[in-house]
Amino acid sequence: MLQRIKHIKKDTFTQNKRIRDREMKLKLIILIVSIFILSASCKVNYSFTGGSVDPKIKTVSIQYFPNNAPIVVATLSQTFTQALRDRFTTQTRLALVNYNGDMDIEGSITGYAVQPEAIQGNQTAALNRLTITVNVKFTNKIDEKQNFEQSFARYEDYPSSQNLSSVQEGLIQDISSALIDDIYNKTVVNW
Repeated sequence: MLQRIKHIKKDTFTQNKRIRDREMKLKLIILIVSIFILSASCKVNYSFTGGSVDPKIKTVSIQYFPNNAPIVVATLSQTFTQALRDRFTTQTRLALVNYNGDMDIEGSITGYAVQPEAIQGNQTAALNRLTITVNVKFTNKIDEKQNFEQSFARYEDYPSSQNLSSVQEGLIQDISSALIDDIYNKTVVNW
């Protein structure tokens, strides 16, 4: 009799384990199906650049920015134009075309100036400031309300003890990057 009770307990335990296993499998299947249904019905768009380009816009054309500033640095136009093109091709889905893009960016470098800053008691400057100004004309063929023409200016300070020619290339890179951020934000992020 004791043997029979042990055998019944063992059978009951085995049956309960099977039932629990089936319940766990069913719950797991329900969870997976629920996740699949939720993920299929929800659409989430992530943008790490903050850009909001209208889906109708497929192309961008960025014209060469000539240097019309009173002081001309030979590499500035090429450096600036290429960096602007790179920003749009790497951070948007837009195709770069030579002319007549759905979005067109053109302009020129209108200012390149060095001024003394932080004048000390002995009437000498502790810092010099390099300022670059660009004029930009933006045309959006899909949404003409976004068209604009605007000047953008950025600067970097450097110690007056340094010769401009020794720091110029790095300053141009930093200022160009800041200007391109401003232009990108105005044209794509709509700031």
